[in-house]
Amino acid sequence: MKENFDIQNYMIKGVERVVSEAVKATLQNPRESAFMLKFAAASRSASKKRRTAEDNGEHIPPFLIASITSKCNLHCAGCYSRCNHATVDSEPVLQLTSEEWLKIFDEADALGISFILLAGGEPMLRRDIIEAAGKKQNILFPIFTNGTFMDEQYYKLFDKCRNLVPIMSIEGNREITDARRGDGIYDKLIANMDELKKRGLIFGASVTVTTQNYREVCSDAFLGELSSRGCKAVIFVEYVPVTDESRELAPSETEREYLQREITRLRKERPEMVYISFPGDEKSSGGCVAAGRGFFHINSHGGVEPCPFSPYSDVNVKNTSLREALHSPLFTALQSGDILLDDHEGGCVLYEKRELVEALLEQH
Repeated sequence: MKENFDIQNYMIKGVERVVSEAVKATLQNPRESAFMLKFAAASRSASKKRRTAEDNGEHIPPFLIASITSKCNLHCAGCYSRCNHATVDSEPVLQLTSEEWLKIFDEADALGISFILLAGGEPMLRRDIIEAAGKKQNILFPIFTNGTFMDEQYYKLFDKCRNLVPIMSIEGNREITDARRGDGIYDKLIANMDELKKRGLIFGASVTVTTQNYREVCSDAFLGELSSRGCKAVIFVEYVPVTDESRELAPSETEREYLQREITRLRKERPEMVYISFPGDEKSSGGCVAAGRGFFHINSHGGVEPCPFSPYSDVNVKNTSLREALHSPLFTALQSGDILLDDHEGGCVLYEKRELVEALLEQH
């Protein structure tokens, strides 16, 4: 279980597998296959750009997480983003415009970034930005959504722009999902999945793993249900406690080990879906891959941060290029130090060692 696991390689290979499956299904869905073939070529080209940069002493990560809004309509129990005040109910001010985000997407494309994960708040509240992302066909945009804003207009957009892939948040069965996210959310998600499958659209699921659902979300019953509804990827995110009251939701070392064993099993026994685990896969990939090692985060106001769980920034994309932001003093200090490689209790190493991150920020 402790063998070295290359999360970046696994994700890229996973996308390639989904691509090859889509190509095999050409007769049923020629549009999906045409896009996937083009994306496979674009992904190879982006990989070449990153290799060239590496040869020249510059590391470009393949992934970017973009929180395109801080507004959300749900109040999920223990939400880290609300606890950090990164998510609010009201209409936020001074957020990046769709034009500013499109500029970031253009720069990311030029650098060789292949995947931009759209997050929030609730990203589907920003239809303008998602439409802008749809124009960047070289980049795959997984959209981490609570699923409550899926409508006919979005289905048509996802059909037209196959690089937009909804990743819907689900916590397990109806009882567990509705207890954390609100009554009726589970049924809405299942209805969305059925509609996406009917239209031949690729989608995935995101699961926040807690002490209350860790066995359920690894079960063959739950994952078999997702697979039968057409789900192609499951992203397990271990709950990060950001208040003392929510600490009881964070999986223990024993529970995390159980999760990793099950994911290893699922990759062998249920290869029809791609499985990603944060931060479990990072630990077996040689440490945290935030702060530009494997990915980085841009918040809705343009602040460039190591990751969504570590909301510290010393540069803003409004004032600097994406390339320059990747060489920010904070990122440089984190990459050259030991914090990202440190062992930790689970959840997020940068959150757990936030005093050290804050100290680094103050030095620059």
